[in-house]
Amino acid sequence: MSVATLEKPAVEEATVEPKAAERVVIISCSGDLEKVWAAYIIATTGAAMGKDVMIFHTFWGFMPLVRDEVATFGQNWMQKMLSRMNRGGISHLKLGKLNFGGAGKAMMMHLAKEHRDASPRELQDMARDLGVRLVPCQMSMDLMGITRDDLIEGVEEPVGAASMLAEAQGAITLFI
Repeated sequence: MSVATLEKPAVEEATVEPKAAERVVIISCSGDLEKVWAAYIIATTGAAMGKDVMIFHTFWGFMPLVRDEVATFGQNWMQKMLSRMNRGGISHLKLGKLNFGGAGKAMMMHLAKEHRDASPRELQDMARDLGVRLVPCQMSMDLMGITRDDLIEGVEEPVGAASMLAEAQGAITLFI
């Protein structure tokens, strides 16, 4: 009796390269200088790589979208008090750690200049030039009493969390 050997059909292995995400969504929730700086570094890098980048600014991460010259915003005493304790504007951000009454921020800005690194203001301008979408959170605007007139140029219409999540689907998503 002979044993017949069955040959397995040749299976061609498909090598499919995973497609890199073409979009980046950054959720900016902190108004600390170093975190805003990081968000804008990542956003400008992604945009320079050809990715569609959106920064969703919410809660204290909203402050870089407020014009520097707006000293107080809000409609009632609570909102006005919040704006006085945490002034908006990218030039008014403080370090989250080692701020030392502004000395830490001054040292960081000095070091950045010394090393020819872009400042947060320069990165924000660069982000707008590269087409990064700066999107304010509608709820944050409502809570803090911020109006469109309080915001810098180039900011998109405010959206809610549902719109941000729809944008984030299938994108590289970072929470900073």
